[in-house]
Amino acid sequence: MTTFHEKDVGVLISEEAVQARVKELGAQITRDYQGKELTLICVLKGSAFFAIDLARAIDLPLTLEFLGVSSYHGGTESTGEVRITTDVSKPMAGKHLLIIEDIIDTGLTMSFLLENLRARHPASVKICSLLEKPARAKAKVDIDYKGFVIEDKFVVGYGLDYGEKYRNLPFIGIWKHV
Repeated sequence: MTTFHEKDVGVLISEEAVQARVKELGAQITRDYQGKELTLICVLKGSAFFAIDLARAIDLPLTLEFLGVSSYHGGTESTGEVRITTDVSKPMAGKHLLIIEDIIDTGLTMSFLLENLRARHPASVKICSLLEKPARAKAKVDIDYKGFVIEDKFVVGYGLDYGEKYRNLPFIGIWKHV
């Protein structure tokens, strides 16, 4: 039986490789934040799967906040216009923030988020991104914790979507129709 995604998606990074890297990142974050109260900022919707798995891999007490942003507006190319669609629920002043992102490609969304969150006077702000696509960079963003560097391909799975679909794939796949 053919699975729903086989005609549309080819595996780029296997489920096993993704989960192994999430555990490695969790161990590194655990070491780096010993003795600090950590707040994970999950950037919705794409980072949800990654953020939850990463939170379970971090052996520290932490809080989890959600921040919705949009720059794609339904297409496969970023519009460059970033909007906050859902804001965090608590004040961020004095907190150690770790922004959890699914992919950083142009860097425009992350630059916007960094400026927005730094204006709230946290103790620190760092970035953890599952994927980086440097070929598309328009703004320089220093990623503190990086899962994988990928080529300039449109990817889906493990939270990343095409038309709100394919987020539930347990691996990172290349969308075949772009």
